[in-house]
Amino acid sequence: VMRLTKPTLFTNIPVTCEERDLPGNLFNQLMKDDPSTVKGAEALMLGEMLTLPQNFGNIFLGETFSSYISVHNDSNQVVKDILVKADLQTSSQRLNLSASSAAVAELKPDCCIDDVIHHEVKEIGTHILVCAVSYTTQTGEKMYFRKFFKFQVLKPLDVKTKFYNAETDEVFLEAQIQNITTSPMFMEKVSLEPSIMYNVAELNTVETAGESESTFGSRTYLQPMDTRQYLYCLKPKQEFAEKAGVIKGVTVIGKLDIVWKTNLGERGRLQTSQLQRMAPGYGDVRLSLETIPDTVNLEEPFDITCKITNCSERTMDLVLEMCNTNSIHWCGVSGRQLGKLHPSSSLHLALTLLSSVQGLQSVSGLRLTDTFLKRTYEYDDIAQVCVVSSKVKQES
Repeated sequence: VMRLTKPTLFTNIPVTCEERDLPGNLFNQLMKDDPSTVKGAEALMLGEMLTLPQNFGNIFLGETFSSYISVHNDSNQVVKDILVKADLQTSSQRLNLSASSAAVAELKPDCCIDDVIHHEVKEIGTHILVCAVSYTTQTGEKMYFRKFFKFQVLKPLDVKTKFYNAETDEVFLEAQIQNITTSPMFMEKVSLEPSIMYNVAELNTVETAGESESTFGSRTYLQPMDTRQYLYCLKPKQEFAEKAGVIKGVTVIGKLDIVWKTNLGERGRLQTSQLQRMAPGYGDVRLSLETIPDTVNLEEPFDITCKITNCSERTMDLVLEMCNTNSIHWCGVSGRQLGKLHPSSSLHLALTLLSSVQGLQSVSGLRLTDTFLKRTYEYDDIAQVCVVSSKVKQES
């Protein structure tokens, strides 16, 4: 049994000296005449020739394990009904990798039966390749033997994720991917496959002269122990965004699909399990801002639009109260009835307020009271606005 891997570039150790030394130009001339060196760069260790694998090498999760199996008849007799079976034993299952399950009728002396097996490695840890051969001798005796080949499957990447829940039901996912192998990787693709409730937008490109360019540059190599951060924005689909009670409890976001290449184009692929976030707790009533200006004039009214959503499983009868703060003053009637709000439904509310203090001011002081349960929900620090003097705004 021999593992099939890609060759590697030949490396040699350059031996040189200065011309005034005793060997003179002898070492340099020998390196120039060596066919394994790069012409014009003989002092570099990396050559242009390929070297066949000298050992088993490392096998990483997500790569394809390929092996060549040869059964050779060393005797001087013809054997019959030869059956070669190759199984791969992992910690959780046993897989049959044989290309054919049919027996070979006969095998003459000094002849062999060859087979090549392939398997995409999907588990970490110890793997055992079990090769079993059964045959019948000329005397009719049935013979059987097995050989075991053990190897370890290593983890190529370390993936860490962070979630950020926005007020607009958007979810931002930050994925940190680290190369924990000993060789550089070419990151061919890193994408997020969202769950059925979300649409995803990749935030890993920038627009330059009308063309999308990767934030990591044109050469997407990941050196050993280097980490790269990928960012994605998930927005709930329209049919689910309108159902507050549904999207609130969604924890499954999707899964990452990572494809890379190493050395001479050996391809690897990993898919994470379903990524899950901590569902944000909105309570019974959720208040979010739909529109608000960034900058407003001092002591001049400005408008905001609020969205009130019933996240409970019961109907509410809401009353809106507006409480002034030291800097923010509400314009309108406080204590007005908003009417009944059914479960998972929402209403939009246009409000007017003004600020008496300059600077970055916090919008606070909204109170919602459910008259059915006599329960009051307080909302402070809803958003911030920059309050400037009207003269400053005119000059700018």
